[in-house]
Amino acid sequence: MDPKRTAVVLIEYQNDFTSEGGSLHDAVKGVMQSTNMLENTKETVTKAREIGAMIVHAPITFTENYQELTPHPYGILKGVVDTKSFRKGSWGAQIVDDLTPAVTDIVIEGKRGLDAFASTNLDFILRSRGIETIALGGFLTNCCVESTMRTAYEKGYNVITLTDCTATVGEEEQRLALEKNYPMFSRPVKHDAFLAQLGGGGSE
Repeated sequence: MDPKRTAVVLIEYQNDFTSEGGSLHDAVKGVMQSTNMLENTKETVTKAREIGAMIVHAPITFTENYQELTPHPYGILKGVVDTKSFRKGSWGAQIVDDLTPAVTDIVIEGKRGLDAFASTNLDFILRSRGIETIALGGFLTNCCVESTMRTAYEKGYNVITLTDCTATVGEEEQRLALEKNYPMFSRPVKHDAFLAQLGGGGSE
């Protein structure tokens, strides 16, 4: 794995998910703790950046009145609106301090839905930089991370999912996503195995 052709894509590491007081934190903190995802992600980002991989942040944000969405949202996006999550300029929408982007990182703008590719220039940036492998971590395991994983797979990237850098609303949802869905569209690995492959710079 060539670090210069590898990007670590961090999906929605924002206070509303990651931090006490965040609007959705109580829903995910159990799995966050069981996977140790925040600490694992910090280690991954620090070491991958040192090795030479690109770090990409993909936060989701909306205007105060969620005018980007349908007037009658349903499903997961209704939950976002009902909890007043990820409002642009709010503390909840900010990337968690532990993962504050470095000057060399890329922060993707325009994410308004589940798939980080759908409403952004993520694909353009990755291809412009010659990226071939993307490693995904973030929230929710079975929602935005999974949606992004599926699209990346179909776009021809070598997709890695960092299984211990993800979290969702329950242990059963986490287990099913990692065991059943992730192997169909990615190479699921723990963060330390990914870093070992990245640091070796060789083939898998």
